[in-house]
Amino acid sequence: MSEAMNDVIWASLPVPALLVGPDDRIVDVNPAGEGFLMSSARSLKGQPVWDRVMIDSPLEEAFERARRDATPLFVNDVDVGTGERAPLHCNIQIAPLQGQARGQAGMMLFLISPRELAGRISQSLSVKSAAKSAIGMAEMLAHEIKNPLAGITGAAQLLSMNLAPEDLELTDLIVSESRRIAKLLEQVEQFGNLTVPESRAVNIHDVLDRARRSALLGFGAHMQILEEYDPSLPLAWGDPDQLLQVMQNLLKNAAEAAGKAGGKITLHTFYEHSFRLRRSDGSGESLPLQIEVIDDGPGLPPDIASDVFDPFVSGRENGTGLGLALTAKIISDHGGWISVKSVPGRTVFRISLPLAHETAGPDN
Repeated sequence: MSEAMNDVIWASLPVPALLVGPDDRIVDVNPAGEGFLMSSARSLKGQPVWDRVMIDSPLEEAFERARRDATPLFVNDVDVGTGERAPLHCNIQIAPLQGQARGQAGMMLFLISPRELAGRISQSLSVKSAAKSAIGMAEMLAHEIKNPLAGITGAAQLLSMNLAPEDLELTDLIVSESRRIAKLLEQVEQFGNLTVPESRAVNIHDVLDRARRSALLGFGAHMQILEEYDPSLPLAWGDPDQLLQVMQNLLKNAAEAAGKAGGKITLHTFYEHSFRLRRSDGSGESLPLQIEVIDDGPGLPPDIASDVFDPFVSGRENGTGLGLALTAKIISDHGGWISVKSVPGRTVFRISLPLAHETAGPDN
């Protein structure tokens, strides 16, 4: 096989792959590996592999034994971190490089197969029909409750017209609580709205700028909102109005989480060419456009961190728990992916979207 063909195969591998020298330093990394490690091949070459691939179990000794005996090594279900992102659940395959030329003895091929994302998608799809039924039921109940609730509000307002001032507190409470419930019901109905996105090519920076300006004039007026944009980012494929709603939801969530004047929110965009969403049927979809909303608040409560996109889960008193659930639903309808990583002082909501030209088809 020609060297050119070898280069093509190396670049086409769908999983992160590293070539490790006899001194345990990285000799080469494929494009998927660059994306996984969030660094270029140029900066990774020569780096100690165990400094860049952080595994939650000691592999150095087994790795050296596999090199010495020229045998493959398979390690399943380990957490692999990179120092740049939260650890992912992975399988690892290590094997000696076959047909090594003189001076190349001890070269090892290191493959990393992330499992966490595929597992989450499979679990998400397995409950999709049940979730749809629950949403439909909630929407129906919201519609049925709103009519008598309006009657209760009206009756309380009529009663207040003939009450002494010291008794108005009770009717005011009825009216204010009824209005709060009505607002919650409106959010439930909105969550049940299954309108298909009217997608087209979208400059995501235009959407972010609109959301940012709106936030600074309202709920985010006490915050500092910074822009860290990749100016070369290609167009996304999506519904600009729905994506604006997503960004406003995330900015409002970040502003409320920070809760202090002078807090900072950062809008960060970048391109990650190797990001692919693996679905339960084995198919994959490229989602290279990355948008992050980062705040310096206290972080998500640990007891809800893994369920934050579920309906009615909220870390705030009197929170409805529907804002992030609606955000996740819209991104899912766009064929995208949303995730969160949170520690005290830094919470990152990350959205991954498809390119316009990959989805629009030949007529767009």
